[in-house]
Amino acid sequence: MSVAVVILNWNGVKLLETFLPKVLEYSLGARVIVADNASTDSSIECISKTFPQVEVISNDKNYGFAGGYNKSLANVDDEYLLLLNSDVEVTAGWLEPLVEMMKSDALVAACQPKILSWHERSKFEYAGAAGGFIDRLGYPFCRGRMFDTLESDHGQYNDVREIFWATGACMMVRTEVFKKLGGFDESFFAHMEEIDLCWRMHNDGHKIMYVPTSTVYHVGGGTLNKYSSRKTYLNIRNNLMMLVKNLPDSEIFAVLFVRLVLDGVAALRFLFTGGLKHMFAVVRAHFSLYRKIRGLLRNRQKGINNYPAGVYQRNIVFEYFARGTKRFDQLNPQDFISK
Repeated sequence: MSVAVVILNWNGVKLLETFLPKVLEYSLGARVIVADNASTDSSIECISKTFPQVEVISNDKNYGFAGGYNKSLANVDDEYLLLLNSDVEVTAGWLEPLVEMMKSDALVAACQPKILSWHERSKFEYAGAAGGFIDRLGYPFCRGRMFDTLESDHGQYNDVREIFWATGACMMVRTEVFKKLGGFDESFFAHMEEIDLCWRMHNDGHKIMYVPTSTVYHVGGGTLNKYSSRKTYLNIRNNLMMLVKNLPDSEIFAVLFVRLVLDGVAALRFLFTGGLKHMFAVVRAHFSLYRKIRGLLRNRQKGINNYPAGVYQRNIVFEYFARGTKRFDQLNPQDFISK
């Protein structure tokens, strides 16, 4: 059994200086690799001088999150890969529970730890929290995070359980499955690629797990913050692409029609709140999808007949904004698709 902790980096020398020491201290027995996306700062010099025990894989340009990992992992053959953001603080004993989860069940293709906020250490962090889910329309949410509502961690999500998606901020994957499925979809560039990968893992018969006995702290927003219209564009475009790729055959066009309406409402909301760049980002995201949709339909996996287990059968947008449901534990467990 071998583990490679792989940190994707692009001009993140300050983050490496801050967070690499604990990764090295608390990841004994694992290879620690920095996959560099053609940084133009002093990242490589910093690693060679300060962290000589860290392996470096240098990409020839910035391939984004998805392509950067795919290119870097092509020749990494450890049994398990721990994909770790450069802005994550790991803790003592963080790695072992994740490895044990993978070893315990060959059907587990990926797992994640508990993700808490580096800035407010008692609260869950936006990107992953206590495990990710989606609703029938593809809107993602987490245990511990519903839209912008972040819960404090009181141990309410300390149960080991199956989830729908694991966060790319700190995600252990089974190398064999990752490579069998072609890794991340590089056309996504960044955002949503881990949800797409997990959905494909589900469609291939695998499970995704949450392991609360492992805890890390995530800064978040290190590349694109939540106010970036570029992030709005990528999130919406990639989410729509993910739906076309993975929805059951009978659901694709009905779901896309509803999403067109709801995303139109979101664009109007941006218009009236002064977010013109975000409004145009929504419009551009849809037109980008329509240009790609024939190829996406042609290349999607054939014979997808059902949603995988773990999909929320109601609309989480309505539950949150209309009914005031702010916490995951307020959702009815019977509204999630079961096996």
